[in-house]
Amino acid sequence: QVQLVESGGGLVQAGGSLRLSCAASGLTFSRYTMGWFRQAPGKEREFVVVIHWSGDNTYYADSVKGRFTISRDNAKNTMYLQMNSLKPEDTAVYYCATTATYPTIMSRNYDYWGRGTQVTVSS
Repeated sequence: QVQLVESGGGLVQAGGSLRLSCAASGLTFSRYTMGWFRQAPGKEREFVVVIHWSGDNTYYADSVKGRFTISRDNAKNTMYLQMNSLKPEDTAVYYCATTATYPTIMSRNYDYWGRGTQVTVSS
């Protein structure tokens, strides 16, 4: 059974930083593309960033480019999202997801999802 568990969310002031983690189990982690999505209250879930199974290929949403950094440790079956220079508009529930396909920004192409971790950025 595949499980994805996010952690690291919390409350931070604008300009601050957080590091999210996504621990995976029940799959051969090193063979899966991993992604982060987020959903703010009253809005649709949106793509944030994706990383290829090798870690060599990443793609960021324009809204987070230059502020967020995705990484993964295949030996630990864990993916990370370093979020710097946070803004109030980054407030959302952040979800990690995985797919066996090539990196994609389309949420419908992801097979497994975590339950999410809340990130709140105060102004």
